[in-house]
Amino acid sequence: MEKLFKLKEHNTTVKTEVMAGITTFLTMAYILAVNPNLLSASGMDSGAVFTATALASALATFIMAFWANYPIALSAGMGLNAYFAFTVCLGDLKGIEDPWKVALAAVLVEGIIFIVLSFFKLRESIVNAIPANLKYGITAGIGLFIAFIGLQGSGIVIADGSTLLALGDFSSPEVALCLIGVLIIAVMNHYNVKGSILWGILITWGLGIIAELTGWYVVDPEAGAFSLIPSFSASSFIPPSIAPTFFQFDFAWIASNISQFIVIVFSFLFVDMFDTIGTVIGVADKANLLDKDGKLPRVGRVLMADAVGTVAGSMLGTSTITSFVESSSGVAEGGKTGLTAMTTGLLFIVALFLSPIFLAIPSFATAPALIIVGFFMASSIKKMHFDGDVADAVGGYLAFLMMPLTYSIANGIMFGMLAWFLIKICTGQIKKIHPVMYIVCALFIFRVVTLII
Repeated sequence: MEKLFKLKEHNTTVKTEVMAGITTFLTMAYILAVNPNLLSASGMDSGAVFTATALASALATFIMAFWANYPIALSAGMGLNAYFAFTVCLGDLKGIEDPWKVALAAVLVEGIIFIVLSFFKLRESIVNAIPANLKYGITAGIGLFIAFIGLQGSGIVIADGSTLLALGDFSSPEVALCLIGVLIIAVMNHYNVKGSILWGILITWGLGIIAELTGWYVVDPEAGAFSLIPSFSASSFIPPSIAPTFFQFDFAWIASNISQFIVIVFSFLFVDMFDTIGTVIGVADKANLLDKDGKLPRVGRVLMADAVGTVAGSMLGTSTITSFVESSSGVAEGGKTGLTAMTTGLLFIVALFLSPIFLAIPSFATAPALIIVGFFMASSIKKMHFDGDVADAVGGYLAFLMMPLTYSIANGIMFGMLAWFLIKICTGQIKKIHPVMYIVCALFIFRVVTLII
C-alpha cells in the first residue's frame, strides 16, 4: 500500500483511507438506482444499464486510484444522464428507432475527443476561456433541469392544458412519499449524516413498501405502478446481463445527420468539460492537494481517467462518466490518496451482486435525490455577478433560465453562449472575446441555422 499510494508522504493510514472510501461510496451509491431509472426512459434495458454503470464506475475509479493517486471517485454524471435521456433521446432524436444507440455513439465520440484534448493539455485551456458567469449559470440551470425531472417523475408537477404546468395530486402516494423523501434527505444533510441521499432513497422506498402492504399504494402495471417489493432468489443476485447495451452503437443514422450529431457531441463535451474541472479542483482543494499556485499536480492523469471512463462506459452501455463531487465526503473523512478511490471502486464491484435492491427502487423514491442534487447544483447561482458586465450577466441568466423551460441542457447552453457573444459584439467588446468562444458560438449558430432550415 505504501509503494502504491505513498501513504506516509500524505500523512495518512490504510484505515483512514478505507473508511474514507466507504464514506464516498455511501454518498454516491444512489447513482446505481437513479441512472437505470433515468436511462430506461430512453428505451434502454435498466438491468444492463445498472451493470454498465457499476462496471464503468469501478474501472474509471481504479484508473484514478492507481494512475493519478487521488481520492476521487467517478460514475455516470448527474445532468449528463438527464441530457442523454430527455434532451437527446426523447427530444433531438425522438421518432427514430432506438435513439439511445445514437446517444451512446455520441458519448463514445465525446470520450475519444476528450482523450485527445487531455493528451495535448487543451482541455484546461478551453475551460479557462469560458466566462465564470456562464459556467455558474450553466451549472445552476442543470440543477433546475434535474430537479424538474424529479418533480415531474414523481407527479408533483404535471402537465396542464391551460397553464402548461400545474401541481399534482397530493393524495397520491407517489407525490406524498417523494415530498417526505426530500424532507428526510434535507434533515439528514443538516445533521451531516453520511450517505444522506442514499438513506433518503432507501427510507422512501421502505415507506412505499409499507404503503403497498396497507393498500394505499395500489399495484397496477398497466398504469406504470409496479410492485415495490423485490423478489429474491439465488439467481437474482447474479448481475444483470450487459448484452442489451454492450457495443450497441448506431452509426448509420449519423452518416445522414452529421450536423445534428456534431451539436449533440459538442453539448456532451461542453457540460462534461467544465463539470469535471470544477469538481476535481474543488475536491483537491478540500484535500489540500493543490500546489502553491493553486494548480493540481498530475491533472492530466485525472482528466484521462475521466475520458477513458467515458469511452468504456459508452461501450458497456451508460452515459458520460465523470468525477463526482461526492468524493469530497471521503476527503472530509481524511482521504488523501488513491487508496480511498480504490476502496470506492471495489464497493462498486460488490454492488453488482445487489441488483435486486437497486433495480426495485421506484422513480418516486429516486426523485428526492434528483431534487436535492438539483438544489446543490442550482446553488451555483449565488456565485454569479449580476451587476458587472452585462454580457456575462445576461448570458449566465439565460443559460439557467432556458434549460428547464425548454427541457434541454443544450438549448440553455446555446441561449447563454449566443447572448453573451452577441452582447459583447454590440457593446464594442470584440477584443475581449477569446478565440475559443468564436468556435463555440459558430457551432451554436450552425445549430440555429439547421433548426430554421
